[in-house]
Amino acid sequence: MATEYLEHKLSLLPPRPGCYLMKDINSKIIYVGKAKNLKNRVRSYFKSSHEGKTAKLVSEIRDFETIITSNDKEAFLLEITLIQKHQPYYNIRLKKGTGYPYIKITNERDPKMEITGQIRKDGAYYFGPYPNVYAASGTLNFLQKVYPLRRCQGHLGRPCLYYHMGQCLGACFKEVPQEKYDRQIEKIKRFLGGNVGEVKASLKNKMVTAAKNRQYERAAELRDQIQYIEATVEKQKIISNDSTPRDIFNYYVEKGWISTQVFFIRQARLMKREKRVFACVNSPEEELSTFILQFYNRRNQVMPREILVPDNIDKDTLSDVLKVPFRTPQRGQKKALMDMAAENSKLVLQEKFRLMELDNRQTYGAQEQIFKALNLPYGHVIESFDHSHIQGTNPVSAMVVFQDGRPEKSMYRKYKIKYELEDHSGADEAANTREVIYRRYSRLLKEEKPLPDLILMDGGIIELRAVMDVLQNELGINIPVAGMVKDNHHNTSHLIFGEEGTAVTLDQKSQGFYLLQRIQDEVHRFAITFQRKTRSKNALSSQLDSIQGVGPKTRTKLLKKYGSVRKIKEAPIEDIIDLGIPQTTAQTIKITLSSIETHKKYKKM
Repeated sequence: MATEYLEHKLSLLPPRPGCYLMKDINSKIIYVGKAKNLKNRVRSYFKSSHEGKTAKLVSEIRDFETIITSNDKEAFLLEITLIQKHQPYYNIRLKKGTGYPYIKITNERDPKMEITGQIRKDGAYYFGPYPNVYAASGTLNFLQKVYPLRRCQGHLGRPCLYYHMGQCLGACFKEVPQEKYDRQIEKIKRFLGGNVGEVKASLKNKMVTAAKNRQYERAAELRDQIQYIEATVEKQKIISNDSTPRDIFNYYVEKGWISTQVFFIRQARLMKREKRVFACVNSPEEELSTFILQFYNRRNQVMPREILVPDNIDKDTLSDVLKVPFRTPQRGQKKALMDMAAENSKLVLQEKFRLMELDNRQTYGAQEQIFKALNLPYGHVIESFDHSHIQGTNPVSAMVVFQDGRPEKSMYRKYKIKYELEDHSGADEAANTREVIYRRYSRLLKEEKPLPDLILMDGGIIELRAVMDVLQNELGINIPVAGMVKDNHHNTSHLIFGEEGTAVTLDQKSQGFYLLQRIQDEVHRFAITFQRKTRSKNALSSQLDSIQGVGPKTRTKLLKKYGSVRKIKEAPIEDIIDLGIPQTTAQTIKITLSSIETHKKYKKM
């Protein structure tokens, strides 16, 4: 049931298209959605029964706001922008890049082929994505042997090694006609499009000729190339006689969750698939449409020529937004692949349910116990901080993030503390805390990113009060803060909370206490590891500074390339010279560092 305040707002909603932003008790945006009719859609959350994560979402909604748009297309685009900006907990959040490699033919006078993960609007040809870098490398190596372009730097004044091997057209010592490059590129495009019959026939003819001329090594090499084509291209599932790059989307819904599958069809074969499972808050059709728009809004995502989706999806609007035709196959191999994607979606979701039954009590429930002990409404995100130093030197701080009881390592952060006591008599824990808390949350405010639901400090009342002062008096925000206190044996003991540091205990056999231990151990481990790396780099930097001829630029080059004395000692002197360091200086570095290591070993004896 909606509160009186929400009922009043619901009565004012217009029957217009637009987006809505749901907020929790802390005014944090927890869900963003779109609607053709805002009045009907937003009211449905409070006037209908729900299950699963949708029911949990509705229980947390304390306010909402809406943004009206002119049409449904504008609502689509605005929804994606708002999701990326606010990263709401109940929306599916996709990474910005796929991480898949592509084969690129560069756009230059003497083009070359290379593997890349960066897609740019530079006029080059891009082919992929490939399942992994090994598949892309194998295909690239084959193409460089069969359809060579340029493999050298060009303009060397002499033929390069690749030219002698037949893998370069000779830009190293002559001007290659543009027409010759164009012919090769057309052959490469046909091959990568799945048309391999021509190249196989050509390779077989060359193999037979080489065998007749008793060039058995050459014949064996050609045989291996034919086998590579059969293994990597023809062995895959052919879906059509055309080479149209297309993506296939399908889904399965159960218990308030939606499972999606994406099949990448490239070179007339099934090249790669992606899968996602997330809460189905709206209708499955709208969830899939939003997912598709986010999917293609990621960096390094090359658009296909055609996208296949189920029949109940709004194909016209998606086609209008993405400028790619959306179709629904009715029969044949494409329809079979659509059915296969749906079946895979079902299997993935049912597997997730089985795992959730085993895991929920130990994660979500454990975090719920911590919030309940502190008398706080449940929150999804906990951020925890710890400091580390050696007798006041090289002070650092580290932050770990737990979401619903699970560590989110991609959100961990490390901080080098700028403030340090001049006499190195110890660490000013309050000053370190104030610095890192201000840096963390002033940045989140500046970038308009979500704030956590709880901050846990590894420390006592000093750190607790420092955090509260920075948040409330300097930043003007209110985030609950608690301190994680250890006993005399340096084991997790209890929490302290509030201005007076009131002790809050948890049952030491409860899942909540085990989670608290894990958070405290994890943030301590992360801080200690970072401090050791910092100390090691500073020690190496000091050693380099003492070597004659090594200035700031040389030191930076060595630290960036090697990072340790051992690696510099093991590096060939030619590699050090290649960094732009004079030969005399490079020799001095090697000799000095070797003598330091020898001296250390002698002292230990």
